[in-house]
Amino acid sequence: MTYHAFHTHGESRSSRWLITCDHATNTVPPMVNGGTLGLPQSEMSRHIAYDPGAAGVAHAMADALDAPLITSNFSRLVIDPNRGEDDPTLLMKLYDGTIIPGNRLADAAELERRKELCYRPYHAELGRLAASRRSPVIVAIHSFTPQLRGRPPRPWHVALLHTPPQNVLSQAMIARLQAEEDLCVGDNEPYAGHQPGDSIHRHALSHDRPHVLIEVRQDLIGTVEQQRAWGRRLAPLLVAALADCGE
Repeated sequence: MTYHAFHTHGESRSSRWLITCDHATNTVPPMVNGGTLGLPQSEMSRHIAYDPGAAGVAHAMADALDAPLITSNFSRLVIDPNRGEDDPTLLMKLYDGTIIPGNRLADAAELERRKELCYRPYHAELGRLAASRRSPVIVAIHSFTPQLRGRPPRPWHVALLHTPPQNVLSQAMIARLQAEEDLCVGDNEPYAGHQPGDSIHRHALSHDRPHVLIEVRQDLIGTVEQQRAWGRRLAPLLVAALADCGE
């Protein structure tokens, strides 16, 4: 059986924008525990397994910007592509109160096997796509849960993550979003910045490429129509923000 760790969409498009979605799906490859991590579908449908709605937003944005898109084809519980290779949370055994049965006994050899099966092919393709474009601008699309267990609700509709010194494109995009009077905008909320070795660090910061990481709250993108609306709404704001930066 042939397994592909990623999907690409619109590779031949000439736009300098490159859209990524690290946590696009809750798929468990058949070569990993027979295609299951031992969790019921109710758990695999939660944010612990993927970023609900993010792939739909990313597709709509890529189409609106005439840009290529790369999406992962494995659950973040199999291995998290938005982590460095030596990050202790690369393979989660407990996440937001849920024990991951299929990961409980995973050792160093199993971690390495999953890196070779999923993690490294995904990043190799992302790196190839970025290198094939002149002056690429990377946009990473994620979504965040409205509330973690035992934590206060999260009020932001959309948030941008960035690492000091201030990312110029992120700051321009935050200003554009804040000008939209119906939005509550998070600046490094509900998480802060980037971690060494994560996708933005690896493919944007390390190459001095313009970039932005956008998170949309999951209850706002639960339907295909909502996902398309957000992707189409964000795309022209990105174009304007890039122009604000003199690009």
